[in-house]
Amino acid sequence: MFEVAGHGDVGAVQQTHGGPAGTDGGPAATVVIATRNRGPELCHTLERLAGLPERPPVVVVDNGSQDGTPAIVRRRFPATQLIALRRNRGAWARNLGVLRARTPLIALADDDSWWAPGSLASAAAVLAASPGVGLLAARILVGPDQAPDAVNAVMAASPLPSDGLPGPRVMGFLGCGAVIRRDAYLAVGGFSRLLFIGGEEQLFAYDLAAAGWAACYRPDIVAYHHPSPARQPATRRYQEARNRALVAWLRRPLRCALTETGQLARRAGHDTIAARALGGLAVRLPRALLGRRPLPPDVETAIRTLGGGHAG
Repeated sequence: MFEVAGHGDVGAVQQTHGGPAGTDGGPAATVVIATRNRGPELCHTLERLAGLPERPPVVVVDNGSQDGTPAIVRRRFPATQLIALRRNRGAWARNLGVLRARTPLIALADDDSWWAPGSLASAAAVLAASPGVGLLAARILVGPDQAPDAVNAVMAASPLPSDGLPGPRVMGFLGCGAVIRRDAYLAVGGFSRLLFIGGEEQLFAYDLAAAGWAACYRPDIVAYHHPSPARQPATRRYQEARNRALVAWLRRPLRCALTETGQLARRAGHDTIAARALGGLAVRLPRALLGRRPLPPDVETAIRTLGGGHAG
């Protein structure tokens, strides 16, 4: 059972998950996008997705945009399923899109990213042949020059054993380019409300591994990412620093959580972003402790094997 309450945004949604929900001969994957105040970028992404040979269904979850995004989507892309929230729910909003989907696979995209033609079909074929794999992380190409994202090389060099898997085993991914089994997504509870946004993939990847699903990197499955000029790098760095410590408190051994917090506190004396992150951690720590669930030993061992350059 996977439940999401609307909390004044939309009506309560409840979906009991079982076998794959796809229709025979229909699309294998639904593209799920969460967006906020990026109407032009989103329209460009939706145009690209509409041209894919796989013709995937698309669900857009709008996080309370104030730039008219919902009206634009309804007018220009009537085939796109739209969920319009009253407030910004961050990455958690993707969960509503996954609940709306009726295909066995979910292809995550951002409002400034889209999938290469044929990649979703390739991902479906790989997952059909690999029942123990719950997630495929794509190769990300950035900007008009299609420069490889640095994370590609990190995932390709993963030191984790990958015998019998269709690619290097990884413990992290980017939300702008991952294909996930819908049942696996629902089983682990989706993205955390507590983290909001910024490195939220790390907790999801850990929980996926704890549930017994492998995640693999596939360089032949490609997503294009054209980062929005509306991004706020300082805000994102603060969110990622806060969430890294929160994830440690939620899932890692106590000594790891204390180490992460101590490092953040030491930086806070001379780094305003670290100071802000430490304050955000303090506010959320009681809820993190209530949701604390240490990872199984084999998953913790894998994280340690990866080291700081790979994990998450």
